[in-house]
Amino acid sequence: MTAHHEDPAAPGRSGPHATADAAPDSVRRVRTEYAPDHDGDPDPGEIVWTWVPYEENDGRGKDRPVLVVAREAGGTLLAVPLSSRRHDRDREWVPIGSGPWDREGRDSWAGLDRVLRVHEDGMRREACALDPTLFGQVAARLRERYGWS
Repeated sequence: MTAHHEDPAAPGRSGPHATADAAPDSVRRVRTEYAPDHDGDPDPGEIVWTWVPYEENDGRGKDRPVLVVAREAGGTLLAVPLSSRRHDRDREWVPIGSGPWDREGRDSWAGLDRVLRVHEDGMRREACALDPTLFGQVAARLRERYGWS
C-alpha cells in the first residue's frame, strides 16, 4: 500500500477540498444515516481514502481510510479515521473488523474522538460500504457522544 506522505497533489491535502478537523460538538443538524451508493462519490456508510492531517496540524499527514458518517447541508461530509492499531479496551474506538480498505486484511477500529470534514473532490478512492450493523454501532456512539441526530 502506498502512503502518499510526500505527494503534494494527494486529494484532500490542500486547497479548497482539503480534509480538515471538524468541531463535532459544534456540528448541528447532522443525520448519521447509512446511505452507501457505489457511484465513486463518498456517502455515509462508505469507507474512502483521503489525506488526513496529523493532529499536530503542522502540514504533515498521510493518505488513509476514513468512515463517512454524515453528509452536511453544504455538501461536505463528516468522517472518522480508521486505524489498524489495536484499541481493544479503548472506549474512543469502535471495532469494525477487516475489509478491502486494508490490503493486509487486518482488523480495524473507527475513532470517535476525531471528526474530519471531507470534500467529494478531496478523496482518492471509494473502498467499500461498511456492514450496516457496524455502521450503526459507530453512528450510535457518535450520536451519544456529540448529540447528533
